[in-house]
Amino acid sequence: MTITRSIRTPIQNRVVQTGGLVFVGGTIADDTTQSMGPQTQNILTKIESYLGEVGLDRKAIVASSIFVTDLSQKKEMDAVWTAFFGDELPTRATVGVADLGGGALIEVVVTAAKS
Repeated sequence: MTITRSIRTPIQNRVVQTGGLVFVGGTIADDTTQSMGPQTQNILTKIESYLGEVGLDRKAIVASSIFVTDLSQKKEMDAVWTAFFGDELPTRATVGVADLGGGALIEVVVTAAKS
């Protein structure tokens, strides 16, 4: 089995490919002073950019895990999420957490499939 790692940060490889799957590690917004909607949009745009580097787009995302610091803001996140994915919604788990650090309100992890 071949494993390919790319987009290295000090603590992780942002993208790992193996066995026809592409894993995108936890992604937070660039500007964590913004509200939930803009943070969500920025994260999804970044994830799509990471996938683009391996020849995929948002339609390849099959599963996601979302961590949010305030579940009362989930509705705002859901609106951006559904607009971004349209009819191509991946599976999803949303988990409330105490803190993501640095003012981040949301962190997203996705798995995409290569055809």
